[in-house]
Amino acid sequence: MLRDFLAKESAAGIILMIAAALAVIVANSPLAELYRAWLAVPVVAGVGGAVIDKPLILWINDGLMAVFFFLVGLEVKREIMTGQLSSWRQASLPLIMAVGGMALPAMIFAALNWGDPATLRGWAIPAATDIAFALGVLALLGSRVPVALKATLLAVAVIDDIGAITVIALFYTESVAVDMLLGGAIALGLMILLNRLKVADSWPYVLLAVIMWVFVLKSGVHATLAGVAAAMTIPLTARGQQPLERMEHALHYYVAFLIIPIFGFANAGVDFSGVALSDLIAPLPLGIALGLLVGKQIGIFGFGWVAIKAGVTEMPEGVNWRQLHAMSLLAAIGFTMSLFIGNLAFADPALINQVKLGVISGSVIAALAGYFLLKSALPARSVETSINA
Repeated sequence: MLRDFLAKESAAGIILMIAAALAVIVANSPLAELYRAWLAVPVVAGVGGAVIDKPLILWINDGLMAVFFFLVGLEVKREIMTGQLSSWRQASLPLIMAVGGMALPAMIFAALNWGDPATLRGWAIPAATDIAFALGVLALLGSRVPVALKATLLAVAVIDDIGAITVIALFYTESVAVDMLLGGAIALGLMILLNRLKVADSWPYVLLAVIMWVFVLKSGVHATLAGVAAAMTIPLTARGQQPLERMEHALHYYVAFLIIPIFGFANAGVDFSGVALSDLIAPLPLGIALGLLVGKQIGIFGFGWVAIKAGVTEMPEGVNWRQLHAMSLLAAIGFTMSLFIGNLAFADPALINQVKLGVISGSVIAALAGYFLLKSALPARSVETSINA
């Protein structure tokens, strides 16, 4: 299952890179106006008096990304119950590394933006890791990458996602409509009841999850959190079936090869017209880029080094220090989650453009540096392997 997951995520990462690059090209071409008009197209959906009227970009970020977060929730639950996070021996190293990889980037960003309350709101942007993008870079190096290193990176990213979800819930919710939130809580309660009754069919959970998403969207709490909450109610096993695994596999291709590329294309279109070098070293983009590049690297590798040397945890089997260092750089690729948090933190298009500058520059440098560092740290292919390939 782990190898299958990694293979899908790796391919998805490569497609995400293409979608992001295409967005940048289109946003700086004669098609730029058409691109912006496409994102602003109003989309209306509703039944009776319940109507949701939002531009396409918000349907992507609030709707499609709720499906993405539902899948994240399924993966988190599986990893905690049966996977890399199911025991202290397996979870200790990625947990310690992930804590460092979230805290240090936020501290670096805050240090550079402390004097400006408007930009300081983006402190969580560089704390996120894009697992699809990172595994996509790993895929370029083929089978030489130790499976234990991939699994560690995956576990770090899963814990990172848990942290990001918590941050979104606590710090990026402006106001709450209690009646709407109560409606969402009732839908969630019914899903928990289905779990207790060991209902194995998917459709009752999906129906209630959609209802809960609508209530949460109307409540003021970010709607993607409904996806995570819904995922926690899906049973691992029920009446001889495995609903969680079934739903995870059913969604993975759609999320990996449709939803995430659409999100990347819709949100990565930074306009470089009029951008000067001074714009790249402004506190907001510089805080994001350095938070990713320096904060993630020191936080993940540094915390891991201390924990292993202190005997609190152990080095993954078949992995050396140089490979672990390279992994910390790949975990500095923030992209999807960083852009997502950036859209929550800021409403001003100018600030969002600065977020894109910081995320893209930091992520690209991290991807290149991590790739070449890991390539030099891996054993060379044997002649026999090269011929077979």
